[in-house]
Amino acid sequence: MKNDINIKNKRAYFDYNLIDKYVAGIALLGTEIKAIRQGKANMTDAFCMFIGDNLYVRNLHISEYSHSSFYHHDIKRDRVLLLQKKELRKLKTKGEEKGYTIIPLRIFVNERGFAKMEIALGQGKKEFDKRDSIKERDTKRELDRAMKR
Repeated sequence: MKNDINIKNKRAYFDYNLIDKYVAGIALLGTEIKAIRQGKANMTDAFCMFIGDNLYVRNLHISEYSHSSFYHHDIKRDRVLLLQKKELRKLKTKGEEKGYTIIPLRIFVNERGFAKMEIALGQGKKEFDKRDSIKERDTKRELDRAMKR
């Protein structure tokens, strides 16, 4: 069975300079993993934060599973991210520094069938940084077009 689930947060690459990337497990309910396997998740408003010693992802929208009967999960509930203690400590100390945030990048299903989330430690870009990244993207696109001719 081929897993082609790859739900991306495209806005994160535009708004943040990404420093470190991590792959975390997500504690999900049964109907949530089934909805993710259908590709029914939206990450545009999602962000990560620490509550106590646990890292949570908030505002991750996972739609209701279409074939569930009476039991539905809460669409935007807080979900625990599962990382090793060493990684959690590092993220917590860096995340508390001014200017650093923890951003969810993508959700995928690994070869064992578990849903994983790629998160990154990032710094917010300023307006002029965004213009620079747009300019770089446009020049790269023009170069690729010129190479194809």
